[in-house]
Amino acid sequence: MRTYYFNIPNEEEIVIVEAVIAQKYDFLLGLDTAATHTTIDSNVLYLSGYELKNSIGEVEIETSNGIIVVPQYCLTVFECLGIRKQNFVIQVYDFLAHGITSDYHGLIGLDFLREVKFCLDIKKGEIIVHE
Repeated sequence: MRTYYFNIPNEEEIVIVEAVIAQKYDFLLGLDTAATHTTIDSNVLYLSGYELKNSIGEVEIETSNGIIVVPQYCLTVFECLGIRKQNFVIQVYDFLAHGITSDYHGLIGLDFLREVKFCLDIKKGEIIVHE
C-alpha cells in the first residue's frame, strides 16, 4: 500500500497528481474519475521525445463542447501514483491551440486505474493505492 498526498481542492479545482513518461519527463495531470481515457497535451508528448506524426490511430471522444477526434499514441513506459504501465495507449489533444491553459497537462482516466484498487480521500488530501 502506498499513500500520495495532494493539495485539497476547492469546489472549482481538481485533484492534481504527478506523472512520468519514459522515466524522463515529469508533468502534472488532473485525476478525473469521470474520464474513461487518459489524455495529455500534445506538447508534453513532444517534449518527452515522441514524434507527433507517429500516432497509432484516431478516436472520437466526447467533451463538454461536443465530440472531437484526437490521435492516440502508445507510450513505452508511463507512470503515475507508483503505477507503471508499459505500452500504454493515451489520447493526445493540443490544449494550447484550443485556448486551454492550466497548471496541469491532461487527465488521468479510469483506463489507467482500471486494474488498481485505490481510495481517494479528499477530506484528508490523500490517495491510497493498494498493490
